[in-house]
Amino acid sequence: MKARARRPCYLKPASSRTFIVPRHVVHQARPLIVSPLPSRSGLRLGTCTPYLTALKAPLRGYAEAASVKFSRAKPHMNIGTIGHVDHGKTTLTAAITKVLSNRGGAKFTGYAEIDKAPEEKARGITINSAHVEYETDCRHYGHIDCPGHADYIKNMITGAAQMDGAIIVVSATDGQMPQTREHLLLARQVGIKRLVVFINKVDQISDPEMLELVDMEMRDLLSTYNFDGENTPIVMGSALAALESRDPEIGEQKITELIKACDEWLELPARDLEKPFLMPVEDVFSISGRGTVATGRVERGIATKGAEVEVVGLGAHFKTTLTGVEMFHKELDRGEAGDNMGALLRGVKREQMKRGQVIIAPGSMKPITKFQAQIYVLTKDEGGRFNPFMSNYRPQLFIRTADVTVALTWPEGIPDAAEKMVMPGDNVEMVCDLVHDVAAEVGSRFTLREGGKTIGTGIVTKILA
Repeated sequence: MKARARRPCYLKPASSRTFIVPRHVVHQARPLIVSPLPSRSGLRLGTCTPYLTALKAPLRGYAEAASVKFSRAKPHMNIGTIGHVDHGKTTLTAAITKVLSNRGGAKFTGYAEIDKAPEEKARGITINSAHVEYETDCRHYGHIDCPGHADYIKNMITGAAQMDGAIIVVSATDGQMPQTREHLLLARQVGIKRLVVFINKVDQISDPEMLELVDMEMRDLLSTYNFDGENTPIVMGSALAALESRDPEIGEQKITELIKACDEWLELPARDLEKPFLMPVEDVFSISGRGTVATGRVERGIATKGAEVEVVGLGAHFKTTLTGVEMFHKELDRGEAGDNMGALLRGVKREQMKRGQVIIAPGSMKPITKFQAQIYVLTKDEGGRFNPFMSNYRPQLFIRTADVTVALTWPEGIPDAAEKMVMPGDNVEMVCDLVHDVAAEVGSRFTLREGGKTIGTGIVTKILA
């Protein structure tokens, strides 16, 4: 009997590359989204890649035609969920909006809406930071759901850089894991002073002593990273139970307890409104008929509609006008420090803008490529390097939302600079030479990473070029 030819099928993997594979291979691979084979023209033009599909997804932070004014009746705070992959950060984010929507304090945002990019749905993990909003009795929150997967730590740094406080999610079945520790370190590095712990998936644990052990481990870990381990609120519950409206004693009641802990424990930061305006660009969109929109959290200052601003960094240096300001699809008369806003820019093309640039008050900051910095190199126990490094070492430098390659060298006049080594645990003064210009000033903080791990943190002490 003649074997029947196997019809090929089209796979959409996590990357934007296109693969044609025989149908019999599908069951051997890990689960992916399978769809009918697209037209040859679609493949040739690249119109069917997950990347392009994601770009067409609903835009966050800026509406097609906003008509509602944003209310500042309650103080605004940016918080977010951080923690290891698959510990339930996105489920918890969805559960918070569900519980608060019952009281009229939020619009329920389902799990599928938070992880809405095709590659996120395909892999069942968060890749880009997602934003939702909700209100409690005393505050308005902008909530950032950060990716926990080690491959997307870059996007987590971008999200964490916008937070005033955080909820760290830990699975009761796993306890603390590598990204739990790394996220705590990065949270401390970007200036988060307080956080709340949510121990998730307690419905899968029958032994109360196991939960006590996870509680104790987390308090020790918080203290290790200079958080207040003794007094930090730890809430134990099940985000999935709250989302599915079952077992209220570990579901809805625990989400309510978590929200109350955030209101009481997380402090509203003092907003720096007096200094010149600065907003790091997190994402860029092009809206048909309206122009280019850059989104991000305003770090300091105030920007009003119609104000002249400057875009600096990663090769860009030009002026434009702010023709519109919005937050969570609501209009603002002005954007101010702490706002997670979308800025509509006049006469700017989508290609001119990219993540890592900053929007500033004209003349308030210059792009730099070389500076001197005080650097602390993490030890092996802190998740850093095992081995020392020499002059001209080239890790990735993360500053605000930018990441660029940097060459680390000794300052001039250091004897035996060619043979001098930097050991894990050292506090050193070094010169940083960047491959691309970034917007920075004396006092700017940054993180150094290599090979999927954070290897050091630093602060700019002197501008050289």
